[in-house]
Amino acid sequence: MADYKVTNPATGEVEAEFATLTDDQLRESLDRTAETFTSWSESELSERAQLLRRAAELYEERKDKLAEIITREMGKPVKQARSELDIVISIFNYYADHGAEFLQDEEITDAPDGRAFMQSEPVGVLLGIMPWNFPYYQVARFAAPNLMIGNTILLKHASQCPESAAAIEEIFHDAGFPKNAYTNVYVSSQQIAEIVIPDPRVQGVSLTGSERAGTKVAATSGENLKKVVLELGGNDPLLVLDREILPKAVKGAVSGRMANAGQACNAAKRVIVLEEFYDEFMEAFRESLGKIELRDPLSEEAFIGPMSSVSAAEDLHEQVQDTVKQGATLHMGGDFDERGGAWYQPTLLTDITPEMRAYGEELFGPVAMVYKVADEEEAIRLANDTQYGLSASVYSTDEARAQRVGERIQTGMVFVNQPPGTSAELPFGGVKRSGVGRELGPYGMAEFVNKRLVKIAG
Repeated sequence: MADYKVTNPATGEVEAEFATLTDDQLRESLDRTAETFTSWSESELSERAQLLRRAAELYEERKDKLAEIITREMGKPVKQARSELDIVISIFNYYADHGAEFLQDEEITDAPDGRAFMQSEPVGVLLGIMPWNFPYYQVARFAAPNLMIGNTILLKHASQCPESAAAIEEIFHDAGFPKNAYTNVYVSSQQIAEIVIPDPRVQGVSLTGSERAGTKVAATSGENLKKVVLELGGNDPLLVLDREILPKAVKGAVSGRMANAGQACNAAKRVIVLEEFYDEFMEAFRESLGKIELRDPLSEEAFIGPMSSVSAAEDLHEQVQDTVKQGATLHMGGDFDERGGAWYQPTLLTDITPEMRAYGEELFGPVAMVYKVADEEEAIRLANDTQYGLSASVYSTDEARAQRVGERIQTGMVFVNQPPGTSAELPFGGVKRSGVGRELGPYGMAEFVNKRLVKIAG
């Protein structure tokens, strides 16, 4: 049985299988990627920028085909898949436009006895370990800035996304990048831990995925003195602070929780509402959730399709049922759709208490949890009562109040009067057990560089 295969979650059918590399094949790929670093790191910034722009053009030209691939691989509604590709295109163009600026030397104006400045230089081969929930976007926000820097990349994608992984590599090749500047490898986690990370030519590791995977990669990387960027789980709060903002907050909570079938690290997983208008919010929220229909993800009308896999749906169902058994109130959903398999109903839970699994665990699927709190202070305490700290949303007609509250939440990102989101210009990352490091924006080019000091005597 192949480790890498396309299993359509809408039908349960295995549509393609891909062979895992042998250890020797992996070492050969690593050798070639390391050899390419020498010439690629010495190439002109203008050349790198031109290649990034060409990659963006190819993503645009192939958008429909690329979108259909991930719809079959992990069930993303095709309209959302195309939107994901729009973000990818913007990321490549952003770093093509601004990369040279971000890499400029930084003068140290108060250097003693002469001049001094900092250079940003490429470091070598980087390993990327990417998840299935945003197959193109997650790769782009790692690969685009680091290729612009002059690093070369070895990329291990999720085992259920081999076709999109191959399509990404093909785009880099067709855009004109050196053959091994970006190399896709179908390998096991064991091969990564035993062969790739310990290799002295590998200078850093970027992982987006589960907290469990991040912990293992961080431990192995630490043993080998490799820098890591980790974007892990989230249990992100969405706070609603006044009655007048309810229509906008309801809309934001629905889209922020249910897009991509709720399978996003920065989804609005915990909705926290003041008790004075809690009943009004719940009525409108239930009504909005109740209008969502599970549809064929290839349909243009689909907002939620199947979850990414049967096992993902089964894991979510176990969390939901256990939480209900412990006393939570189930308002809707809470079970598989009549189609079974990976189709899971949009679900709404309330009355969740700290001893329940759903209180502390990340629920990675279409499950909304709403909490009632007495006042602003309790809302902040509840928002911070989590091991995660990826993002938070705060809704209020008083923007200054929303910002003030947001700044008291222990999180890497705060969104005021909008659900959590992303764009090429906005640094992305969290604190606590949501990870370390930042991607996107200018910070996306600051993680895997050699910040070299140059001091010239006066």
